[in-house]
Amino acid sequence: MPSGGALPTSAGTLLLVASIIKTLARGGPADLCKFTFPLSDDLVRRVLLRRSLQPRRKLDFFRWALTRPDYEPSPEAFSLAVRTICRSPTSAPVAAALLDDELPSILRSMRGRGLALDPQTFRLLIDASVRSGKFDRALEALDDMERSGAGLDPGVYGSVLVALSRKNQVAVALSIFDKVLASGVAIPDNLACNELLVALRKAKMKDEFRRVFDELMGRSFKLDNWGYNICIHAFGRWGELGFSMKLFKRLKEEGRQPDLCTYNSLIRVLCFVGRLDEALVLFDELKDSGHEPDVFSYRIVIQGCCKAYRLEVAIKLFEEMQTRNCSPSVVIYNSLIDGLFKSKRLEDACKFLEKMMQDGLRPTCWTYNILIDGLFKNGRAVAAYSLFNDLKKKGRYVDAITYSIVILYLIRNGRIESCLQLVEEMEARGFVVDLVTLTSIVIGLHKYGLWDRAEGLMKYVRNGNLVMNVLRWSSEIEAVMRSPQDRSKDFTLMFPTVDDADEILNLMKISSSDGNCGTSFRGMSEGEPHNAMVGSNGWTSSSYMERLAGEGEHDGLSDEFSTLRGRRVRDKGVETFDIDMVNTYMSIFLGKGKLSLACKLFEIFTEMGREPVSYTYNSLMSSFVKKGYFGIAWGVLVEMGEQLCPADIATYSVIIQGLGKMGKADLACIVLEHLLKKGGHLDVVMYNTLINALGKAGRLDEANNLFKQMTGSGINPDIVTFNTLIEIHSKQGRVKEAYKFLKMMLDAGCSPNHVTDTILDSLEKEIEKVRYQKASMKRFLVALNQQMIYSRYHKVLSKIPLKLLEGT
Repeated sequence: MPSGGALPTSAGTLLLVASIIKTLARGGPADLCKFTFPLSDDLVRRVLLRRSLQPRRKLDFFRWALTRPDYEPSPEAFSLAVRTICRSPTSAPVAAALLDDELPSILRSMRGRGLALDPQTFRLLIDASVRSGKFDRALEALDDMERSGAGLDPGVYGSVLVALSRKNQVAVALSIFDKVLASGVAIPDNLACNELLVALRKAKMKDEFRRVFDELMGRSFKLDNWGYNICIHAFGRWGELGFSMKLFKRLKEEGRQPDLCTYNSLIRVLCFVGRLDEALVLFDELKDSGHEPDVFSYRIVIQGCCKAYRLEVAIKLFEEMQTRNCSPSVVIYNSLIDGLFKSKRLEDACKFLEKMMQDGLRPTCWTYNILIDGLFKNGRAVAAYSLFNDLKKKGRYVDAITYSIVILYLIRNGRIESCLQLVEEMEARGFVVDLVTLTSIVIGLHKYGLWDRAEGLMKYVRNGNLVMNVLRWSSEIEAVMRSPQDRSKDFTLMFPTVDDADEILNLMKISSSDGNCGTSFRGMSEGEPHNAMVGSNGWTSSSYMERLAGEGEHDGLSDEFSTLRGRRVRDKGVETFDIDMVNTYMSIFLGKGKLSLACKLFEIFTEMGREPVSYTYNSLMSSFVKKGYFGIAWGVLVEMGEQLCPADIATYSVIIQGLGKMGKADLACIVLEHLLKKGGHLDVVMYNTLINALGKAGRLDEANNLFKQMTGSGINPDIVTFNTLIEIHSKQGRVKEAYKFLKMMLDAGCSPNHVTDTILDSLEKEIEKVRYQKASMKRFLVALNQQMIYSRYHKVLSKIPLKLLEGT
């Protein structure tokens, strides 16, 4: 090692660098202290640039150099040190340790000297911090970059936005995006904006998504095809189908051609909002547009058909898919099997399961959950429980949802002991009992008078906090309901009373000319409405999509409506815990017929500022309808509208049921037609409800036609359907047709229940009544015939002289 002096030549510098590296490799910076040599910035940078030296040794040397009084580091030297840390080729844990141990001290020393990194190093530091999950350090580096006056590089911010969005750090990414816009520099590129929009959509941050979108549009930002697809999908899923169609129109006006993802996004949105007929038309146009539908295209439309109980259409699409050499996935098979089970087509569901395995696809845990649930709901409980036990023995394809399905079945059938044993077994296997299962157990304990055993759940459920929260909530609400209430609102109505059933049309914003039961319930599926809606302004070759976009301009596609039935428990943590428990206890009270307690519970929580959901309102309306309090039921509907709570398909089912009981079958048909126009569908429950309403109104022919439509659409009737048909026909004296439906029920394999027995007793009385009427009519006819014969005989005798009859 040289003992001093200047470095006269570059050769001497190279020798000195080699000597320093050798000394560092053998020992460390401490061994350099015994030598004296001038330490220049060029020398330090040369050492830091050597790839043969380990990053840790380089950083040790740089820290040692910073302690030398004769060394004045440059910004380039600090940049090299930071790059050494960020580009460390070691394993991820070692790289993270370098960021934690070495980087803070180097950055503090740099700031103390008033120096700053160059923009490229800032970008490298930010990327490394994001990759290692050090988001605070990334934001700190961005602040340093701004303070240093290095200039806000959109590329730096773009890379940070992409990384943060992909790591679900949406709030941090959004703050950086706002900072970029506030600074007035160029907007990040399409990739960064698209990734941010995707993250916001996945996080269900609708307001923030709309704000970012508006900010981009306000700055004349040009979305690419991917950006348009993201926005079309997001706004459509949030119920703004009209706006999605406007975006499609804007895409075409910009001279862009919709790709396969654009079509898939639109079809997915249409299926999601229940506009299945439009989705099928658009799917046909996709095939004619030059794009070949892929497995995702078929999956979207098949799932939409299954959810709307259009099983025949779904099966045809499945067969078409195979003819196009597009192999169906497990997800598609699961959708078909689930739809067939819900349509009471047990044999067809099992055939598709066999076909799936023949095609070399292995059933997943989701497949078996569908199978077990379908067997339970189709009256094959023994087979479902046997399959569940077999899966447990194999140790695969069983998860928490599987246990929940079986537990819910046991609760409904009063097998509480078996239910609790299964909960214990579920916890022993490491599965967590969720709030849906736990509240279902609570409902079962109340139903069978075993509420005192609720505290025993503590020894079964590992998540004791959840059980304690449920028990604490239960005890607190019972105390509140026992305590004296504010009497200032006594003798005031909780809900407004609506006595005129015709007002329902105004409440639901329905025109009385919307339709009736004589029209087609399938609407667009039974005709070719898209042919009658042709108009062209040059922006698209698809007249049907043009018509939809035109509807969107008039907000005809943006009504708040959910095609799904509201759930009793949404299980979203603290956010929904209170209303989940309210729905649970309302189910308990209403199940016991305690309508006043349910209303009291509803009033307490609304006064506390809790917002009821559609399930809450639907439960109250259904109970009022069953009790015959129709005016109050429609008052609940008014309250629901005033609170801007969107109606779902269950709301319409309750309304149709109530109108049917009131004998307002015409209004029920109009409401149903409006439901179908909004994207609703007819499932088994809706068919049963309307058949009952038509039957009680004496419109048996329309009820029979609806039954034919039900079977023709691929939905098999259940025991409720047959009981309803037998009852309405027997009460109208149409005994032969009632007997025909009874025979049809037995041929279909539907086992009669206690309701069937009651209806059959009534049917037997009607048959006896008809027989008595026939016998009475027969006796009357015989007597009448005899009288007519006597009358004719008397007329003949009156014409014979009396003298001739004296000898007879």
